Amino acid sequence: MDLDLKKSTALEIAKAIQERKLSSPEVTRAYLDAAKADFEKAPGDTTKINAYASLGEEAAMAQAQAAQKRIDAGEAPSPLAGVPVALKDIICTTEGTTTASSKILTGFRAPYDAGVVDRMRAAGLVFLGKTNMDEFAMGSSTETSHLGITRNPWDTARVPGGSSGGSAAAVAAGLAPFALGSDTGGSIRQPCALTNLTGVKPTYGSVSRYGLMAYGSSLDQIGPMAKDAADAAALLAVISGKDERDSTSVMEKPFDFSDINMKEIKIGIPRNYFGMPGLADDVKACVLGAAETFRALGAKAIDIDLPLIDYAVPTYLIIACAEASSNLSRYDGVKYGYRSPDAADIHDVYYKTRSEGFGTEVKRRIILGSFVLSSGYFDAYYKKALQVRGLIRAAFDKALEGCDMILSPATPTVAFEIGGKIQDPIAMYLADIYTTSVNLTGLPGLAAPCGFGEGGLPVGMQLIGRAWEDGRLLSAVKAYQGATDFHKRWPA
Repeated sequence: MDLDLKKSTALEIAKAIQERKLSSPEVTRAYLDAAKADFEKAPGDTTKINAYASLGEEAAMAQAQAAQKRIDAGEAPSPLAGVPVALKDIICTTEGTTTASSKILTGFRAPYDAGVVDRMRAAGLVFLGKTNMDEFAMGSSTETSHLGITRNPWDTARVPGGSSGGSAAAVAAGLAPFALGSDTGGSIRQPCALTNLTGVKPTYGSVSRYGLMAYGSSLDQIGPMAKDAADAAALLAVISGKDERDSTSVMEKPFDFSDINMKEIKIGIPRNYFGMPGLADDVKACVLGAAETFRALGAKAIDIDLPLIDYAVPTYLIIACAEASSNLSRYDGVKYGYRSPDAADIHDVYYKTRSEGFGTEVKRRIILGSFVLSSGYFDAYYKKALQVRGLIRAAFDKALEGCDMILSPATPTVAFEIGGKIQDPIAMYLADIYTTSVNLTGLPGLAAPCGFGEGGLPVGMQLIGRAWEDGRLLSAVKAYQGATDFHKRWPA
C-alpha cells in the first residue's frame, strides 16, 4: 500500500481506489485493524485513544466488497465510493448499536437508517463503526461518555473536545479518513479546532435530522469532520439535501463549492471577540495571523461589532436544556434500552431506570430544562431566552450585510487537560462561548486549523457565513489551506 492512510485525505484514497491502485476492502481492512488495535486496549491504558464506541467489522467488509464490485464494473455511484467513514454514536444505523454513549441505551439497535446514512449508502461509502461521544451530546470534552473518556491524539493527557470528540480523535489518530459528527452548540467545530481538523456545522435545514437522536431539536445539525476543506466539502455534498421525513429539512438546491475570487471577499473581524476574558494569547495570535493570511490572498478584512456575545452561552443553555428535557423523556425503561432490574412497579421503572441510566451531566441538563419550562418560570427564562435568540440572529444578519463572512476563534484555549474542567460546569460551558451563537442563529459555521499554541497543540479559527453559503466558507478555507500547511501536520 503506497499511500500513508494516516495522513492521506479521503479524496486521495478515493482516487487510488478509482484508479485500482488500492481496493476498498484493502483500505477498509487497514482502518479496521488500526481501530481494533486501539479499541481492544485496556480501559486504563493511557495510550488508548478510545475513539470508537463500537466497530462494525463484518458489515464494513461486506459494504467494501459490494462497493468494489460496482467500481470494477464501472458503476461507481459517487467520487467517494469505497471510502470508509466513521459515524458519531448518535446517528442511527440498522447495523450494530446506536447508544449515544449512554447506559440507558445499552444494546439498542435502531430499526431504521438515518437520512444521512441513506445518502452515504447510495454514494457507496463504507461504515467503520460508531465513535465515542459525550453522553447524548451533552459535554465539551468527551468525558461524560458511559464508555469512558476519549483522549486527544496530540496529547493523550488532554481532551479532544466534545461532544463529537470520538469522531475528531478517530480522524486525527488515523483511525478513519473522515467522520460525521453532530453540532448543537459547537460539538463539531470545537473538537476539530482542538485536534487540527476541518469541520462544518451546516446551515440549519440543509442536512437531514431524521435518525439523529435529538438533544436540542432547533439547534442540532449533522456535519463532516475531515482532514481538509476539500474532504469536508465532498462529504457535505453527499449528506446535504432535502429529506421529506424531516420537517426541518428545507434545502432546495445543492451547495456551490466552486472556487471563489478572494479579492471579492470581505471578512468581518469582531474585535470584541478578541478582548474577551479567557481568550488565550496564543489562540488570539493564531487567529489574527489567519486574518493576515486572508489579506495576503486578496480578501479585505474589516472591523465589525457583534454585540450580545456575553448572552450567547446562557441563552443557548436555557433553550438547549429545555428541548433536551422534552426529547429525553422518551427514555423511560419501557420502550427500549436499559431497564432497572430493581423496579417494583411502574413508578419505580421510570424513577430507577432514569436515575441509573443517565449520567450526571445529562441529569443536570434535564433538571435545568424542566425548571425553565415550569409554571412560574417559563416567562422569566425560556421565553426571554427565545427573545434574546432573536436579537442575536438580528445582530448577525446586520453584521453579514457589510461582509461576506466573519472570522473568530473557535475555542478560547488549546485542548485542556483531562479532568481539568469536568467538576466545574460553568467553566466547561464557557468553552463554547464562540460557537453557540451559530446554532442559535441557524447560520453555517466552520472550524479549520490556523496554527499551534501552548505545547505545540492545535489552534482552530472559526468562519461564520450567511445562510446557505456553506460552500463559500469551504472555498475560502480551501484557498487558505492552499497557502498554509497547518492542516498537513499530524500528531506523533
